[in-house]
Amino acid sequence: MTTPEGKLRLGGMALRNGLLIHGPTHWAAAVRTKAGAVKVASGRKPRLRAADGIPGVRGVARLGEAFAVIPLVKKGLPEAKLPFQDPSVLAVAAGASIGGTVLRRRLRGAPGEVAAGLISFAPALFALRGGELAAYHGVEHKAIGAYEAGSEDAAEATKEHERCGSHLVAPMLASNLAGTLLLRRVVERPGPVAGGAVALASTAAAVEVFAWCERNAETRAARLLKRPGFEIQRLVGTREPDDRQLEVGTAALAEILRVEAE
Repeated sequence: MTTPEGKLRLGGMALRNGLLIHGPTHWAAAVRTKAGAVKVASGRKPRLRAADGIPGVRGVARLGEAFAVIPLVKKGLPEAKLPFQDPSVLAVAAGASIGGTVLRRRLRGAPGEVAAGLISFAPALFALRGGELAAYHGVEHKAIGAYEAGSEDAAEATKEHERCGSHLVAPMLASNLAGTLLLRRVVERPGPVAGGAVALASTAAAVEVFAWCERNAETRAARLLKRPGFEIQRLVGTREPDDRQLEVGTAALAEILRVEAE
């Protein structure tokens, strides 16, 4: 689904206590503080415009910009709690990293790479199981979906969205598997630099597939490629939010529209 005519292209990231929304030139975030108040902040995004027209590079650049916004959000809104800002989640991430290395050594070739790729999602799944993160992921989709549909009631929108990052999972796993197996055929013992290059190329390929699916949303191929992402959203990635959580999403949406209009 492409962005409706006359609407801003918005993206977002669920926080543990709120929502971060990306606009074309700015970011805006809203959180529920410990005292129960809704606090809002916003600012200008870093942009690498030179990469806009270069396939592969543009997708990685946009992801880089999204990560570059995070310290700006924490500076402007110290109360914001990031998805992985939890000791238990970090412990699971460390365990997944070790587990992936063991699996690659025990299961050679494609089986080991597939198993390691799947276990790498353990930290994200663990983070979504506890707290309000999954609900605020639902808030993200509902707030942006309602805006794109021209509705003022975010509660009526679906908690799944066409442009969710979960749609990157399947193409990223496939491209990373293909790249890693090809690298191992060419280089007997790939080093970390070669592995990093494969990961970067896999991300670039996955983002281009994501963009193709958006431009060709009505095709059978695009629907099949996005099906795993929708299932991830439906089953574990999102949860129906309550009114207090939707209030935070509404505040973040209002702020991004305000700063983009200015």
